[in-house]
Amino acid sequence: MMQRRPRPDRAHRYRVERSVFLSQLLVGAATLLLVAVSGLLDPQLLTNQLFLAGILIILVTTAAAAGVPWRHLDKKWIVVLPIVDLVGLVIVREGEPLLGTTILLVFPIIWLSAHFGGRGAIGGVVLTSVLLWTGGLLGAEPATGNEIPRLAIVPIVLAFVATTTYTTTKRAAAQRVLLTQQSVLFEGALRRSRREERTLDEIFNTVDFGVVGFSREAKPNFINRAQREMFARFGVKDGELSPTVVYHEDQVTPYAEADRPFQRAMRGETVDHTTIWVGEQGQRKAAVLISARPILDENDNYDGGVMVARDVTAELRAVKARDDLVASVSHELRTPLTSIMGYLELALDDDTLDPSTRRMLQVASKNSDRLLALVADLLSTAAATKHELAITLAPCDLSVIVTDAIESLRPVAAERGITFVLTAMPTLRLQADALRLRQVVDNLFSNAIKYNIASGRIEVTLLDSRTEVELRVADTGRGMTPGEQVHLFDRFYRADSVRGSSIHGTGLGLNISRDICRQHGGDLRLESAPGKGTTAIATLPRTS
Repeated sequence: MMQRRPRPDRAHRYRVERSVFLSQLLVGAATLLLVAVSGLLDPQLLTNQLFLAGILIILVTTAAAAGVPWRHLDKKWIVVLPIVDLVGLVIVREGEPLLGTTILLVFPIIWLSAHFGGRGAIGGVVLTSVLLWTGGLLGAEPATGNEIPRLAIVPIVLAFVATTTYTTTKRAAAQRVLLTQQSVLFEGALRRSRREERTLDEIFNTVDFGVVGFSREAKPNFINRAQREMFARFGVKDGELSPTVVYHEDQVTPYAEADRPFQRAMRGETVDHTTIWVGEQGQRKAAVLISARPILDENDNYDGGVMVARDVTAELRAVKARDDLVASVSHELRTPLTSIMGYLELALDDDTLDPSTRRMLQVASKNSDRLLALVADLLSTAAATKHELAITLAPCDLSVIVTDAIESLRPVAAERGITFVLTAMPTLRLQADALRLRQVVDNLFSNAIKYNIASGRIEVTLLDSRTEVELRVADTGRGMTPGEQVHLFDRFYRADSVRGSSIHGTGLGLNISRDICRQHGGDLRLESAPGKGTTAIATLPRTS
């Protein structure tokens, strides 16, 4: 059964009572020690009635300090004890002036100064001075000329002791109050910190992705529930971060120990969206996407880190299934489309066709071309996803490719009154795949025509330097918002503003074009602002 703790007011009273007894015990013990030493040195001293009367007063006062329940009395009654001690010690001194009892007066003075403040200090010194001078001048043996200076020095010494005790006690009390306030603030901050820690633990254990925190010594100090459950099915024990062997995205090549994302994170490196595969060959596998960030202290020194892991197996398999379906359907569509287009061309070659029939066949042929272009885009996308985009390098001239593309699309642009504005076209010979580069150029020009305003312009610029070649295609179209530009190169993405319009597209062209540029060692980017048109910038290294 637990014991009840005393209430704060009762505990305070007990502390007061204990303090009173200990303070008085110090005076009584010092007095008894003085008596014992004096009795051994001078037994005749014990026959001095005045000396014994003073000793008796102090002993009675000590007994009163121990026996009286001071916790039930008002604090002002405690002042009686040091006052009586002063009287007793002065009487002892008068009984034997040469004994050195004067030094014991310091203890009551300290008591009065420490417990009763400035009034206690001043009152104790004044009372002691009055008692000493009264006893010295009016006693049975009046003070001699040699003793009067000592009677003057003692109050000065006691005043110094009282002042020092009072200021020290006051300073200590102020520090005690400050420490108490700081302790309260610290305890409040500690409670809030623990509550926030528990909240964070619950949050981390609620989310469905793994979270691992580790210290600067590369030791995990937090592993949430999702992290443990993610790898438990692969035999990973609690407290461990991953299986013994993890594989690259090809699911065959194992990671070297030092290159594993977990080890890199422990070394304080930043890990961005790295996918690993876990699971033994021939058994169930899982794909895990890992990111990690180091944590720095106030001096920017490494102080541990945090790692986040998410199971993306279902997502990757869904993407693969979609790409396989796109590739399969595209291959199946290409054969009948080629046949349809061939027969349409044969039919259009017939000079006896009725004009209305020819017009309908031309519409069908035009839409067949569009459908074949769509199928070609889908096949290119599937090939790029599987890293099967074939690039055949050979000498070619980029300016010729650009000029041919302009001539091919000029009739389409003229239907909307759009004109091409060309700067000087220097000869730019590259080692590149001319067919793929033509695909990129056609896509950039096609977008510039589709998303331009009627009677707009398309400015084409070729820039050459020692390290790279740059093709810039700037239109005067509607432009794009920052939100639209974020997803520009996502496959199948089309902005909301054009999705429901008459402008046709698959959302694949830019993705394919950027892949082709990067396969050549270059890149593709767009600069745009709403109402200010769009500039496509394709770069190719000069050493391609």
